[in-house]
Amino acid sequence: MCGIVAMFSRNGPVDTDALKRGMQSLVHRGPDGQRHWVAPHGRVALGHTRLSIIDLVTGDQPIANENERLHVIVNGEFYDYERIQRELVARGHRLRTQSDSEIALHLYEDYGAHALRELRGEFAIVLWDEPSGMLLAVRDRFGVKPLYYAQLGDTLYLASEAKALFAAGVPARWDHESFFQIAHVYFDQDRSLFAGVRQVPPGCYLLATREHAQIVRYWDFDYPRADAPADNLSDHEHVERMRHTLDEAVRIRLRADVPVGCYLSGGLDSCALLGMAAVHRSDPIEAFTLCFDVEPYNEELVAKEMAAHARANFHPLPITQTELADNFFDCIWHSETLAANAHGVAKFLLSEKVRDHGFKVVLTGEGSDEILGGYAHFRRDMLLYGSSGQDPKEVERLLTELADTNEVSRGVLLPSGEPLPMDSVRRALGFVPSWLEVRSANSMRYRRLFRPEFMAAFADRDPFRVFLNRFDIDGQLTGRQPVNQSLYLWTKTMLANYLLNMLGDRMEMAHSIEGRVPFLDHKVVELVRDMPVAMKIRGMTEKYVLREAARPFVTDTIYRRQKHPFLAPPSGLEQTGRLSQLMEDTLRGPIMQSQPFFEPKAVIGLLDRMPSLDEQKRAGASYILTYVLSACVLHQRYGL
Repeated sequence: MCGIVAMFSRNGPVDTDALKRGMQSLVHRGPDGQRHWVAPHGRVALGHTRLSIIDLVTGDQPIANENERLHVIVNGEFYDYERIQRELVARGHRLRTQSDSEIALHLYEDYGAHALRELRGEFAIVLWDEPSGMLLAVRDRFGVKPLYYAQLGDTLYLASEAKALFAAGVPARWDHESFFQIAHVYFDQDRSLFAGVRQVPPGCYLLATREHAQIVRYWDFDYPRADAPADNLSDHEHVERMRHTLDEAVRIRLRADVPVGCYLSGGLDSCALLGMAAVHRSDPIEAFTLCFDVEPYNEELVAKEMAAHARANFHPLPITQTELADNFFDCIWHSETLAANAHGVAKFLLSEKVRDHGFKVVLTGEGSDEILGGYAHFRRDMLLYGSSGQDPKEVERLLTELADTNEVSRGVLLPSGEPLPMDSVRRALGFVPSWLEVRSANSMRYRRLFRPEFMAAFADRDPFRVFLNRFDIDGQLTGRQPVNQSLYLWTKTMLANYLLNMLGDRMEMAHSIEGRVPFLDHKVVELVRDMPVAMKIRGMTEKYVLREAARPFVTDTIYRRQKHPFLAPPSGLEQTGRLSQLMEDTLRGPIMQSQPFFEPKAVIGLLDRMPSLDEQKRAGASYILTYVLSACVLHQRYGL
């Protein structure tokens, strides 16, 4: 994994000093070397900051093809690359390096943009094609790797993080419309919180010439229609296919020229990965677990049992409220987004501690819940909309059981409170996905804190209609199972924009850690996509097919344990804690007064009521205030 920066000018030469400033702002992504290339005509420049994982000696970038008419920079990893290298050499290509990144260059020589179908992994690519006068910028299928761009004057800027665009000269300003959307649903795949700064959407590429630029989609989920013929596979056959495909995804992600460790929580996802990885290793895997001093957020004992089962070396890493507070500002600066919980800070600290242990690469379980329906709101959708003819009393009983299963989930993953009207969603989809109900109810709490002038600017806007307007409803949603529709919308929104950002790439790369995500191998995703929904959610059991596929590799405790969302203990539960004090000091201070979205008096009023609230309401208020706090951090750190 690395950091990339690129510039493409329609007319005059690019500013190479600006390119270097952008590269310097991404040194955390690539501390092992920085190189750049500028085209002879001066209108194109590519910059790369390297985290060396594969081919430690000759893998520097940018890389040119044989006649030096194509140049590429890559952030990410391509798996099964050695097979492709052999095929390229057999077709007459001469490779300059032994790195996985170079295969993208020569595959493009052979197939153009259609080469993307051959790439397996997590990646962002920028390639300059001199004969065509064209720049190609690609983001992987699920958005594991970020890729931002902005147009300033006649120059197109691209970078792994928005902060690199700002360092290169793009103005840093709030996008008020995106802020309104993120508070209600989440912003679109191609937007950010910053005015004029856009993202290449997951599964898409940007084509730019001197006269034209366009976004092209090369991959989508394409869930099967509900009336499609059944595959007639047995449960056993589905489980065996899942076990084989996921095991392969794990195996190929163990290939590196540096040690590979594993993040380990008390959840099924990371435990399955550790168990499978252990089979392919002759030496013990190093497993790293976050530990909190507040129950029920601490999963140390469950993880320790799993590590012993897999014969892994177990590294419990305690995280205190003081550490969460001391690193909150840096975490939000790296994430470039808003957060309602300090779990991102915990991941930020985890990556730092793992780096201190001498590791650059870890396997991590992100993506499993998004493709297999792991969250409680997907189970609620299954109960409410999964099939006709259900006994209403039994559905009601199971809904109550679901709400009472895990106190950490209450008010976070299931609807709680009065939502905004959802008529536009119901008309468009025929039902309201439970996760949108959760977002809607939470948005009501934010709206009570908005400045009147900000709220007035969007008084007539239906954020849910705006959200759905960006999707191909007829092509991707109509006629699909409701649970699959919910999964599609969630993966297009929360997965790419928040989970892979706040809990994935940004928190890992902040400390030069490469996170590898076997569950988001596209062969795994396409396999799960085509399964009956009953293989994903069966009764009250989530991720059924994974649970059965992983059974030989995990403990009985893990096999039987239901999903616990990864959350840090909410700030504000203990009024004297360091994190609570940070919130008090910031939200009662000058930063709060200067930000344009939240009314300071309303926020301070909520702070004042915190001590009198019961524990559950205080936790809910903590999520809201943490969200406001993160907005204040972005406002200050980026000078917005």
